[in-house]
Amino acid sequence: MLKLVPTPIGNLEDISKRALDALMEAELIFCEDTRVTKKLLNLLSEKYNLDFENKQFQSFHSHNENQILKTLNKDTFTKNVVYVSDAGMPCVSDPGATLVDFCIKNNIEYDVIPGANAVLTAYAMSGFTHTSFTFHGFLAHKGSHRASNLKAIMQSDKLGILYESPHRLLKLLEEIKNIDENRTIFLVKEITKLHQKSFKNSAKVIFDEFKNMNIKGEWVIVIEPTIFEGQALNIEDIKDLDLAPKVKAKLLSKLTGRKTKEIYQELMQ
Repeated sequence: MLKLVPTPIGNLEDISKRALDALMEAELIFCEDTRVTKKLLNLLSEKYNLDFENKQFQSFHSHNENQILKTLNKDTFTKNVVYVSDAGMPCVSDPGATLVDFCIKNNIEYDVIPGANAVLTAYAMSGFTHTSFTFHGFLAHKGSHRASNLKAIMQSDKLGILYESPHRLLKLLEEIKNIDENRTIFLVKEITKLHQKSFKNSAKVIFDEFKNMNIKGEWVIVIEPTIFEGQALNIEDIKDLDLAPKVKAKLLSKLTGRKTKEIYQELMQ
């Protein structure tokens, strides 16, 4: 059987009894980084007087997961197998999903233990009353892909939640400010750790404040959604508009992802 075990994102006391039990019973532990996991087990051993000896460790991360999966079979999971990422919930902006998919496809029993997660913690801390959100992990470091993703987040009618490193945080805040300086955003750093701190204000105020502040630490950003007035156009609405076929084809291509030329030919038939 496979168990996905969440690990603390900062405060060691956030480990659950179920998670400790699973780690104690584990014979094989797949790890995002074996060094990080072994260090965590040493800390847990000292804090809770536990013995994590006689464990087999196997690295399993985004760069080697496909190769590791080729070596696995159902017999691998006749023992107690655990997967842990470096911190937080596996599969949420962390490796692990392909291992779960392997179990599903091969009818292997698996379970996910609930636990620490920066996304949900930041969402609950933000004070926004919106009931839906989209999580984007880390944006691309640069380029058109980053710009288009951020534009889509800023135009969404759902809260946008993303991660950012301290090295690129000020750049992100400036980009948000340049799109809409009055947009309310919430930021929290070092969740559950000693220097946890949160901020909530307009993009302009936050950017101006952060320009002269120590912004070390890992950050979660929650962005207020756009409030739409009226109704968005759909495909049928655009088809009914009195527009030149080329213009109409371009609009439909944006909405559907299909090729403009293909849609244009259909319109001209």
